[in-house]
Amino acid sequence: MVKLNKIYTRTGDRGTTGLGTRERRLKSDLRIAAFGTVDEANACIGMARLHTARDNPGIDAMLAAIQNDLFDLGADLATLETDEKPEYEPLRIVQSQVDRLERDIDALNEHLAPLRSFVLPGGTPAAAALHLARTVARRAERLMVELKEKPGEVVGGEALRYINRVSDFLFVASRAVNDNGARDVLWVPGQNR
Repeated sequence: MVKLNKIYTRTGDRGTTGLGTRERRLKSDLRIAAFGTVDEANACIGMARLHTARDNPGIDAMLAAIQNDLFDLGADLATLETDEKPEYEPLRIVQSQVDRLERDIDALNEHLAPLRSFVLPGGTPAAAALHLARTVARRAERLMVELKEKPGEVVGGEALRYINRVSDFLFVASRAVNDNGARDVLWVPGQNR
């Protein structure tokens, strides 16, 4: 259970932050950067939802589920794998969360116009906001992959699959809110030469 009675604790004043295992790491640590960027992607999704809440309630509900899952992902990344038995069962991303995202992607993709070129961020305000969230989710994924490659660091396979599907979902959702691709802004190679 989360208990937040006081927002400032002063424990981070020396440039460290606590993990779920109570270990402290520098705020510049790659693990901290990874779950901080997941949090940033979540905030971008929150901004995108300002544009989807009224006009796209189905997509908005999917985004709400993703936002909750991204907190799960942050908890997953903040809780190190150790040989010691934890005091509580660590919260981890599980395959059913990945599966749900894949079903949502497939459901939205079914109605999209075929792509003829790469899509530029834009079209509707909702689509532009979803594209921004997508790029931040991709950055979180890159940081998670980099973290996984560091000796002694573990990032779960489900966590990596989940963040990869989040950015896929955000791309498909951006096209869906662009009238299923009709309002997509397409890249024209060399157009301004």
